[in-house]
Amino acid sequence: MLQPPPPSLLDKYHGDDVLPLYTGRVCVTGGEARHGRASGIARSDDGRLDVHLRLPEALGGPGDGTNPEQLLAASYAACFHGALTLLAARSGVALGDASVEAAVTFARDPVDGRFLLSADIRVSLPGVDRRLAAELVRHTERICPYAKMFRQGIRHAVTLIDEAAPPQQHGQS
Repeated sequence: MLQPPPPSLLDKYHGDDVLPLYTGRVCVTGGEARHGRASGIARSDDGRLDVHLRLPEALGGPGDGTNPEQLLAASYAACFHGALTLLAARSGVALGDASVEAAVTFARDPVDGRFLLSADIRVSLPGVDRRLAAELVRHTERICPYAKMFRQGIRHAVTLIDEAAPPQQHGQS
């Protein structure tokens, strides 16, 4: 039977360096159109995730697969829900049928003319006193790592990895 992690996961860490707990790895290949968003395949290193990526109809695609915005929304909602239930358990609050809905929007950026993402979370806590529910959601927003990422940004690195292909020289094809 599946069980949630223990509320002790919320205990504060005191250390000088980041303490990695888990790293998820996914590789996206371009698929038929050689384009990750249009025809990509996303696979995790453990094989648990294996999805076809497609442009949604709103962006001119067929909409017959998932897309990065849906995957990010699912990740954000799952993390927020998990943090919320841990916080409620630690506080002795029974949540019942709590649900978290995330919306991730792919949009044009008026600042640089390129693109940006925005995210919204909607939390439903039926049967929980409104004031208590608001307090739980406020505290969850502080501890959820995805909410923190959206609020503060995220450390990231982009690295070109060496492959076996020989380098092309100018003037050669």
